[in-house]
Parts: sequence; structure tokens; C-alpha cells
Amino acid sequence: MNYQEPHAKARAPLSAMPASSQETSEETPWPLSHFSGKLRAHIDRVTPTWVEGQLVEFNLRNGTAWMTLRDLEQEISFTAVAWRNVAGGLQEKGLAPGSRVVALVKPSLWEKSGRLSLVTHRMEPVGLGDLLARVERLKQQLAAEGLFDPERKKPLPVLPRTIGVITGRDSDAKKDILRNVTARWAAARFAVEEVATQGPAAPAEVAAALQRLDAAEGVDVIVIARGGGALEEVVLPFSDERLVRAVAQAQTPVVSAIGHEADRPLLDEVADVRASTPTGSAKLLVPEEALERENIAQARTRMSQGLQRRLTREAEWLETIRSRPVLARPEEMITQRAEAVHSLRHRALVCTQTAVDRARDWVAGTRSRVTSLSPQSTLDRGYAVVQHQRQIIRDAGQLQPEKTVQVMVARGEFSAVVTDVYKEPTDE
Repeated sequence: MNYQEPHAKARAPLSAMPASSQETSEETPWPLSHFSGKLRAHIDRVTPTWVEGQLVEFNLRNGTAWMTLRDLEQEISFTAVAWRNVAGGLQEKGLAPGSRVVALVKPSLWEKSGRLSLVTHRMEPVGLGDLLARVERLKQQLAAEGLFDPERKKPLPVLPRTIGVITGRDSDAKKDILRNVTARWAAARFAVEEVATQGPAAPAEVAAALQRLDAAEGVDVIVIARGGGALEEVVLPFSDERLVRAVAQAQTPVVSAIGHEADRPLLDEVADVRASTPTGSAKLLVPEEALERENIAQARTRMSQGLQRRLTREAEWLETIRSRPVLARPEEMITQRAEAVHSLRHRALVCTQTAVDRARDWVAGTRSRVTSLSPQSTLDRGYAVVQHQRQIIRDAGQLQPEKTVQVMVARGEFSAVVTDVYKEPTDE
């Protein structure tokens, strides 16, 4: 008896196959060979592309180079092949596993196995000069954006609560920083992030560690440290654009301690403070405890001496004040004032009496003058005032004989009858 798979179906004729992948279904599928052909046709339309990566495998067999290219930062690899016309010149360029290369590739699908590979048309090693030229172009770009401006630099704390350290796993740089910082300040606390500090993964790991420490509570300063090494191991990983931008965005002050004095990755430019070496960063992170204690002791001594001088000066001033008569004999001030008041009272009385005497003399003199000029004084000298009908007679011509007049003398009045009138002759 013949058995048949329950879901097996006869292959549809080519004319009945769906024209596009969107039209396929469970009832009208594409044969795998047809799908492979479609996929290859799609891949063949991709234009050759320049890519960069690391050459991790390089085997030359029968004139053909079989290679594996890996991304510089992520775990992504592709198989690459260079045919005879290209492979012959690859060894002459010094290409070997571990080389950093740029290649002009075009994807190709091997239909029988469904294997995708990159057909290499050209491959060039990336030299140190090319990498440094890229770094220089990136430096100019970031400088134009203002990432290196001094105004963006944050000051380091005088005494950080916790020091964040980003360094290699069990590296000498880590040991130097911990040892020298602790030697300067015994109570220093650390938050250490051990990451790769060389190789393709270094920039991403350092940036991730920086973000973790920047968000950590109590971390007041972060130092990124790596010891010396080859130029491509020191400068290139720490000139990565993503790492530089991560440092620029950090809220916590960052200290760059990469390599030696001559090494200048872009991290040094964007960091808030640059240390010439990891060992030298300890002087920037914490003060020297012994020196600070000595400074405190000297300050206390100066304060004590200054206070003692001030007390001595004030005591001398107080003694001088107390020795003055006003404090030595305070009653003297009252006595002097009492004498001054008595003297003023005496002067006031004398002046008043003198003024009264002068006024009295003036009144007496004035009275004498008034008295001498009064009519009574004239009468007292024997003169008389003659009146007729209440009018004073000044001219004898005003009277006629037989007229009665009143005569006022010094003591009393009397009436008289005019008997004769003698007129005073005139000049005429």
C-alpha cells in the first residue's frame, strides 16, 4: 500500500504561481527554489558598497581568498570572498587576520545552500594615518559644534563623596588611581566600572559605564583612565564620536586620564579636566590629607595668635580708657559741672543786677529830665499860668480890663480881675 503525506500537494504549474510574495498563501506557496531565485535577483540589484570592518579570517586557496569580516563594535560578521583577479593583490597589501580594512563589496546568494556572502571587488587596509585623519576631521566638526568650549567645562568638587572610576579590568591604571587617591585622602570612596579600554567594543562599554555612573547617587566626579600603549590603542578608542558626545552630555564632571602626556585623544578635549596620566589624576580628584591637616593646624595657630593679639590690644585700650580722669575720678566731672553751673549762676546774677541798676539809673535820669521839663517845675520856680475861659493866656492882648482870669500857681489857684493891660511892643 502506498502512503502519502496528508498535506502534500502537487506543485502548481509555473504559470499558476503568484507573481509577488504578497500574493502567496498556504494554498499557493512558492517553491523554495523559486523563492531562492527571487531572493537572488533582489540581492543582485544591490549596488557595490564600501564597508569597514576587521578581517578576522583570511584563507587563500587555489587563488581564491575566503575571508570573514566582523563589525568593529558589534558582534556582526559576514563571509566574504575575493576571486582570483582580486585575491592576488590582497597578500601584497599586507592583509592578515586582525587588519582593519575597507572593502568594496556586493552581496551574493549561493542558492544551493542559501548562504549569503560578500563578493569583494576591492579591499584596502586602513592605516594609522587614515585613522588619525578621521580623528582630526571629527575634532574639527565637534569643535565647530562647541563641544570643546571652555565655557562648558564644569569645576571639580573640592572633596567628592564618591569617585567614579572607569578603567580596564584589573588594570594598572585602576590600581594606580586607587592607591594614589587613598594615599592622599584615606577616606576616599570609589565606584569602579571595569570595561574594555581597547578594541572595537571599548567606546561603547566606556560610554555605557559613564551613563551608569552619571546617574548614580553620590558620584561627584568621574575619571576615565587607561595606561599607555600603542597610538591606535590609546587615541582611537577614546576619540570615538559616541563616547565624546556621551562625555559632553554628562552632568557629572569628567576627568580624562588616558595614556601619557603626549597622547591626546578627543576625550581630553571634551572632558572637564585633563590629567596627564592616571597617576597624576589623583592630585586633581582629592586634596592631600596631610597637607590639609597641616594647613588647618597653621590656620588654627594663626587664628589663636590673632585672637590673642586682639585681646591684648583691647585690654590695653580698656586700661587706657580706665586710666582717663573721667573714669578714674568720675565725680570730678560732676564737680566741674557744678562749679561751671555756680559760675554761670553768679555771672547771671551779676549781669542781671547790673542790668537792673542801669535800668534804675536810666529811669531816675529820665524822671529827672521829665520832672525838670514839666509845668509843675516851672510853677515851682514862681511862675503862674493865667487862663481865661479855660484858655491859657500867652499874649496880654488877649485880655481887656475888667476881665476875670484864673491864675494857677505852684500851690493852688485864684481868680483875679484885670485892671490894666500892657502889651509888649513889637519890632514894628
